[in-house]
Amino acid sequence: MKPVAILLLLFSLSRSQAQTPCTIRSLTTAPVNSIRGLSAVTDSIVWISGTQGKVGRSLDGGQHWDWYTVPGCDTVDFRDIEAFSASRAIVMGIASPARIFLTEDGGKQWKQVYFNDAKGIFLDAMDFRDEKEGMVTGDPIDGRFTILVTRNGGNSWEAVPGPAAQEGEACFAASGTTLRALPGKGFAFASGGTISRLFRYDGASWTPRPLPLTQGAPSTGTFSFAFHDAQNGVAVGGDYMEAANTTRNCFITRDGGRTWVAPTAPPAGYRSGVEYLDARRLLTTGPSGTEYSTDGGMHWTSVGTEGYHVARKAKKGNRIFLAGSKGRIAVLEWHK
Repeated sequence: MKPVAILLLLFSLSRSQAQTPCTIRSLTTAPVNSIRGLSAVTDSIVWISGTQGKVGRSLDGGQHWDWYTVPGCDTVDFRDIEAFSASRAIVMGIASPARIFLTEDGGKQWKQVYFNDAKGIFLDAMDFRDEKEGMVTGDPIDGRFTILVTRNGGNSWEAVPGPAAQEGEACFAASGTTLRALPGKGFAFASGGTISRLFRYDGASWTPRPLPLTQGAPSTGTFSFAFHDAQNGVAVGGDYMEAANTTRNCFITRDGGRTWVAPTAPPAGYRSGVEYLDARRLLTTGPSGTEYSTDGGMHWTSVGTEGYHVARKAKKGNRIFLAGSKGRIAVLEWHK
């Protein structure tokens, strides 16, 4: 190639990266119909879970994967996974019956640590504060949300009284991020359906606060939220039956969830996952596309029309991984 042509090419690439500070790079297509569980321990150690009882593990940032089927779970949908190392991870099966499994040898063997075949049981999300303290939330039974807690790293789970739910109120198991361990202390989960609320738990009691995302129908509400610190957070969702509808699909809080404001330029439709990279940079994704923000969530710009179900940042790292339908797994790359 001639020197002038090389310079033009480099200029073009530089200009493209300046205009779009990030891109999404596909990593692999997994042997899983749908992936909604994703947990990145570091920029290298990544776990995923999904339909057909499948779990995947990568030790090199998603370039190569080991695939496992949890024994006896060929029809189980593992909607959430929490990984702690290259060897230890917990997966959550949502319903009929609800099950939780633990591996401590990198996925080769799995121990069932929770089983519930009660009528109406449906688990939605799981999160851990540290390697010992964790929580699972589920849809209401007899008018109260299902809450499970562990204090021994998931080896056993205890059901505790959950907050009261309104008629038609439930949670979504879209990405495992309707439940979060909050910065500082406590947990919070978000609901949807006839009403959308944020329930904050301080270790003793639940405090519900209204969320302004679109609500009123079984397919509407909050599908994901994240807090960067005790005050600054973002919630996304909308109506999954109207994937391109931008009405009330994203809101931002600067006071810990007491009040919420709509972004100036919202994401381009229903979104099921949102994640902070740092205080200013965020990523959100859903079936119809993916957007990034560089101003704390006030303006969202498309990074591609290919959508995913879930996006998660490495706990001890700087990479955000994505996963979705048809086994697609990808990573977000920032150019600056």
